Amino acid sequence: MNGLVSRFSGSSRQLSRLLEHLEEAVLLLLIAAMIVLSCLQIALRDVWGGGLSWADPLLRVMVLWAGLLGAVVATRMDKHIAIDLASHLLPRPMLRWLQVLRHAFATVVCVVLTWMAVSFVRQEALQGVGQEMAGLASWQLNLIFPLAFAGITFRFLLGGVRSLRAALAGEEG
Repeated sequence: MNGLVSRFSGSSRQLSRLLEHLEEAVLLLLIAAMIVLSCLQIALRDVWGGGLSWADPLLRVMVLWAGLLGAVVATRMDKHIAIDLASHLLPRPMLRWLQVLRHAFATVVCVVLTWMAVSFVRQEALQGVGQEMAGLASWQLNLIFPLAFAGITFRFLLGGVRSLRAALAGEEG
């Protein structure tokens, strides 16, 4: 069992690093684009008395994307919102296994959320209804939901593997 966990952990570490770079690059580009578009919109309004009609709704979508990608990064850094009721009450060995259980539960919840987000985007694409913005259909703008939940799922899964390895080794996870 420990060998299987180690093998998964090694290959997942490479994938995790690749995803880290991708997350950071997308967030950087997204924030830079938001700043440029916001400044452009302000300049167009002040100088010419008007702006791009699609810029404000697109900026709202970009804020949503940045927030959800930020949630993926927060999960990666283990800085997500968590309720900790047991750490001061339980002995360390039990806490290690509780952390494995916590990651497993979070992974299952995020798998369900990912599945529901995929279903939502698929239904929206099939129905073809929704607002189009800057040449993008609403289902394309909502792709962040399944992508973010899949990223969070992956991060909780990796955390679970790390916690399991620590619990099996008797280390603090």
